[in-house]
Amino acid sequence: MERVGVGIIGCGVISGAYLKAARGFPILDIRGLADIRPEVAEAQARAFGLKAMSVDALLADPAIELVVNLTIPIAHVAVSRRVVEAGKHVHSEKPLGISVAEARPLLEAARARGVRVGCAPDTFLGGAHQTCRLLVDEGAIGKPVAGTAFFMCPGHERWHPAPAFYYQTGGGPMLDMGPYYITALVNLLGPVARVAGFATKARAERIITSEPLAGTRVPVEVTTHVAGTLAFASGATVSVAMSFDVPKHRHLPIELYGTKASMLVPDPNKFGGDIMLAQAGVDWEAMPTQHRYADGNYRSIGAADMAHAIRAKRPHRASGDLAFHVLEVMEAFQVSSAHGAHVTIESRPERPAMLPTDLEQGTLD
Repeated sequence: MERVGVGIIGCGVISGAYLKAARGFPILDIRGLADIRPEVAEAQARAFGLKAMSVDALLADPAIELVVNLTIPIAHVAVSRRVVEAGKHVHSEKPLGISVAEARPLLEAARARGVRVGCAPDTFLGGAHQTCRLLVDEGAIGKPVAGTAFFMCPGHERWHPAPAFYYQTGGGPMLDMGPYYITALVNLLGPVARVAGFATKARAERIITSEPLAGTRVPVEVTTHVAGTLAFASGATVSVAMSFDVPKHRHLPIELYGTKASMLVPDPNKFGGDIMLAQAGVDWEAMPTQHRYADGNYRSIGAADMAHAIRAKRPHRASGDLAFHVLEVMEAFQVSSAHGAHVTIESRPERPAMLPTDLEQGTLD
């Protein structure tokens, strides 16, 4: 299959993971790296033996068909819109945007130009999560009835070298971590129909304890504890909490409860992990992972799947429609909290096609 020329805009912390993983997907031909800070792009280019370019040069390069947008969340839509206007496909880091209002025109523009929009997270394509999907589809837990999804921590100022953006507009635990959990749930259960939510802020400022900015005070502009319930079109209801205000807890990332059995789903921020299943009155049993891509960090798999889809003229799995739905759901927590009522979700994406169990390394068709 002919390789797809790829450019990357945004060479911050997460770009290293993408570039390492991209080596395992031969379909991806990385042609250039760009960043608003040229020295950052040049450093990553040296580290990976690639070419640094200006953003304008990257967007003008006819050899680049697909651009991976790894900028900060508040810039996602603006950068992706430039990519679309340049007539190229775009795969963005999560979230698709910071509001439904800004993300919708991006998808409309892409449809008008005949280009694709994709978006992280792509961890739901990891082997463990694909096997969970297989088990659900095969009826291993019966009809899904309920579940829980929890990400809670004290905040990212403990470890991130420049954490201020997590507490500014476009940040917060829901937009930061919610995409992993809600995307995983939509992959397993289908689209969300209604949301009831509560959103609070515990502190007006945070003190960074990581280097090099230890001691710096950061104002908090966003809610930092978001909780509520997702009602899925399939009938299942899932309790959700995303928080930067919890010192410690013992909740597992995702649990699903069906009419036949319960299932423990691995951390949706990872590609692998233990899958456990138990019927009433029976101890938990480990389920073997039946899909590839469970034994490492495969960030880039979503872009690789898009590249394969471009060549095969099929839908890509980490799609803009899926990411828009997840964004609408995340925004609904805030709307519900503000208005004291549940929110109906309008978008209804198809569940992405499950990956085959017999894939060879590097192939996704």
